[in-house]
Amino acid sequence: MSTTRALFVGHGTPMNAIEDNDYTRTWTRLGEQLTQEAPRAILSVSAHWYTRGTGVTAMTNPRTIHDFWGFPQELFDVQYNAPGDPEIAELVRDIAKPTLVQNDQDWGLDHGTWSVLKHMFPEASIPVVQLSLDASKPLSEHVSLGTRLAKLATDHNVLIVGSGNVVHNLSMVQWHAGDTGFDWADSFDEAARDLMLTDPDRLEALRDHAGYTRSVPTPDHFLPLAYIAGVSAAIGDGEVDVFNEQRTMGSLSMTGYRVAS
Repeated sequence: MSTTRALFVGHGTPMNAIEDNDYTRTWTRLGEQLTQEAPRAILSVSAHWYTRGTGVTAMTNPRTIHDFWGFPQELFDVQYNAPGDPEIAELVRDIAKPTLVQNDQDWGLDHGTWSVLKHMFPEASIPVVQLSLDASKPLSEHVSLGTRLAKLATDHNVLIVGSGNVVHNLSMVQWHAGDTGFDWADSFDEAARDLMLTDPDRLEALRDHAGYTRSVPTPDHFLPLAYIAGVSAAIGDGEVDVFNEQRTMGSLSMTGYRVAS
């Protein structure tokens, strides 16, 4: 039986943290399977920790960050009290070389992480470490770092979770459009799927897609996919499954990927 090594999750709106819908029910089912596989820890690469340089949370009790506004109080009341794991943070720093990764004692778990893990692992008993996205690095270097970090998954039983959205253009969102996508969003998401299933280390080829500029107006939500593509490329003969393959509100993709070996 194969073991899940990495996930990319299209996290969508923060409201998914407290809603019961098709997307969150899929996350719950994945979590039930992953609990049986018993990962030692989770390394989360979230779109919402976008920095200059690369950091890793190294505290024992990361705080729950409510990095949004204009949502109901119920969402601000959520606490996801998973422990941290300084030993895993140190492993990340070592395996990531030559990328310099700095220990961070301030950040915590942002909603890109806890809005998903709250459904997958509601008991919050698995340690969680976050890795930041270095805004100064090109896409290819994020894929390469993901390739190196695959050793965490295969050798140390750490589940790597990338949380973002393949298509993420808030300026073009149609809030009442339901689960539909613009033609260009559908086309780009499908092109990303084809690469993830066949040749993930060529993820950078998506920059030439006609829908790239509208689908990825800023890199932050797309870059977590690069880490999962890197893990998949490093595993080589692993399997990749697609879940929640859907666009919503015109210009958001909820598509996710599971990489197993």
